[in-house]
Amino acid sequence: MHVMSDSNSKFVILAALTGNGLIAISKFVASIFTGSTAMLAEGIHSVIDTGNQGLLLLGMKRAQKPPDEKFPFGYGKEIYFWSFMVAVLLFTAGAGISIYEGVEKILHPHPIDHPLVNYIVLGLAILFEGTSWAIAAKEFRRVKGSWGVLETVRRGKDPNKFLILFEDTAAIAGLLLAMGGLALVQFTGIEVFDGIASIGIGLILAFSSVWLAIETKGLLIGEAANKYIVDEIREEVSAHKAVARINEIPTMHIGPEYVLANISLRFVGGLSGTELQDAIADLDRRIKKRCPTVKRIFIEAEHEADPSIGHDSPAVTN
Repeated sequence: MHVMSDSNSKFVILAALTGNGLIAISKFVASIFTGSTAMLAEGIHSVIDTGNQGLLLLGMKRAQKPPDEKFPFGYGKEIYFWSFMVAVLLFTAGAGISIYEGVEKILHPHPIDHPLVNYIVLGLAILFEGTSWAIAAKEFRRVKGSWGVLETVRRGKDPNKFLILFEDTAAIAGLLLAMGGLALVQFTGIEVFDGIASIGIGLILAFSSVWLAIETKGLLIGEAANKYIVDEIREEVSAHKAVARINEIPTMHIGPEYVLANISLRFVGGLSGTELQDAIADLDRRIKKRCPTVKRIFIEAEHEADPSIGHDSPAVTN
């Protein structure tokens, strides 16, 4: 499986931010000029997307801060927090305003002037969004490897790797919906279709926000590493000659590329204190070499029961 580097993630986000900023301006100008509510909803959509990408860049920057006394494991979860804030913004600002404007248009319909302007702006927006989508899709394909799309999203621990692609997909769907609504108004003369299109765009944003919130919630509160990583840790520990039994291997993502592992195990009997420390150091080295994302390891260790002592040795951590 390939890993998207921070530079690749940042490039994808910057491309989307630049495109959405330009698109938002053109949509608002077209909305004022023509009076289209669907175009206004699309402008709001683009502003929210632009703000979202800014928040993701902020999260990436803050996540790189080194550990300190207050946050000894670093700031990696900043990415998850800001991704969750993106979901909140999509739902409250994007979906809420778009649905509200659509309902207003249905209750108080008014004609759309100069529809050609809307078609030109929407066409250019689809072109820009499509370009951003293609860049995000290329990076996403590099990440997912042999996994399917849904499996990649479910297993993914970095929201940046799929958020922009999903956002662009929702944006293109909204643009097509807005264009369809305008076309229906033009050909039927029924102005409420513009409001219906705006409500549809709001529903797309609402679905996007709920889906994103679900995907980031687990990471924000402390989701475990993927099963294949835990299995690799288990294989390394089980194969070590000093280990008699593994009790459990709880893990947690501190950041997209930062896994904390707490390994509870029982060492074979007869090991001296020095041999025990050497075994722990060797396990630490082997696990980190095989699983580069495992940055911090704690080992709760005990000897096999010694009949002459009658109890186990205290836990040792590393």
